[in-house]
Amino acid sequence: MTPVARLHRDPIDPTSLVRAVSGASHGAVLLFLGVVREMNDGREVSGIEYSAYEPMAARELSDIAQAAEARFTSSTVAIEHRLGALALEEVSVGIAVAHPHRAVAYDASRWIIEELKRRVPIWKREQYVDGHREWVDPTGRGTSTVEPEVLT
Repeated sequence: MTPVARLHRDPIDPTSLVRAVSGASHGAVLLFLGVVREMNDGREVSGIEYSAYEPMAARELSDIAQAAEARFTSSTVAIEHRLGALALEEVSVGIAVAHPHRAVAYDASRWIIEELKRRVPIWKREQYVDGHREWVDPTGRGTSTVEPEVLT
């Protein structure tokens, strides 16, 4: 079975992710959803905009999904990442992993999100309640060195 790995601008449907990985041989189906939160580094967030170098990002997502299935034998994987403007509480990334055993499903899910953050060229620009917006380092190592913008 070919793993699911997609970028798109439509809302992520958690049920379809679970359906994509479910099967009679799997005793564990794990779903991870990354959502837009209202605070980051002590600043109130009003939304996030995701952009990507899409051909490379799609290829990397696919490579990560295939590597996860090979690395965590007997796993089935589905990964989706949103692009465009997202409001608070919207799902930005969804990862579903199914495996005969829960420990492996958890390990695979953690590995996938860390690889995605490290390798996939997706950038996020946070929009703050105070009207500023700023590109944020997707690896979690801080904000970018680009000057913040003020929304007009």
